[in-house]
Amino acid sequence: MKNIELKNIIEEVFKKEKKNKFTFLTGAGISSDSGIPTYRGSDGIWVKGTKFHKPEKFGTFEYFYKNPEEVWQYTLFRKRMLENAKPNQSHKIIADIENDLKDRFQLITQNVDNLHRRAGSERLFEIHGNYREVKCSASCSEIRPMPPELKGKELTEDLSQEEIDALKCPTCGAWMRANILWFDEYYDEKTNKVDSSLRIAKNTGVLFIIGTSGATSLPMRIAKTALQFGGYIVDINLEDNLFSDHLSTKKNKLILRGKSIDFLPEIRHLIKNCVDQHI
Repeated sequence: MKNIELKNIIEEVFKKEKKNKFTFLTGAGISSDSGIPTYRGSDGIWVKGTKFHKPEKFGTFEYFYKNPEEVWQYTLFRKRMLENAKPNQSHKIIADIENDLKDRFQLITQNVDNLHRRAGSERLFEIHGNYREVKCSASCSEIRPMPPELKGKELTEDLSQEEIDALKCPTCGAWMRANILWFDEYYDEKTNKVDSSLRIAKNTGVLFIIGTSGATSLPMRIAKTALQFGGYIVDINLEDNLFSDHLSTKKNKLILRGKSIDFLPEIRHLIKNCVDQHI
């Protein structure tokens, strides 16, 4: 029955002339098969914490302002873990779907791990930033590529003087910081593509929500906007979440429980059939 509903949604959206984009909204769950821990799931690092930090306290601009070297030690530890991870089959299937749909495809991700990009995705909005870039922590807020001097580290390794020098803004001398969204910050267009993401949502025929709980504000706004403008929501997660709570009374939804790889091959197959047949 679920497969029939999924087929009907995809074929209906493919036939539409307007509000017909296929949008994927992904979170940490899609990268779990790459060995990157999730955050809010039952085994997530925000539930269990970490050996050294409670991320909801540690991952703030306030903490960084007081402890920049400690935060950068953790950032470079995280950078090393992300660089050692590889895109998994779900990332690759989504890149294949983009290749099938071209301009009718959009990908919005909360992940900062760069795995979608490494898998080949290009129509990509990273709404929580990324670890490829740094920006000034002071008023100039200039965004730059991550300095090549910065390598992944063990968590207990101190910063070298060369690394500290590379992390000072060349314009004003303030500390540079990772170009990611922290808990005590707000979404903006420059780093987080808030306006762009909401415009995409308005023109979305179906929004596939994969591996995210909806606990941050912009992903939930994206889902609500897609629904408001007549789009379908397909919620693919291991567990019920804030998205499913919001969707409980809605008609334009399909709830699928399992891992992304349980459903993405079929989604890709159905979309490719539509493309091949020019329905």
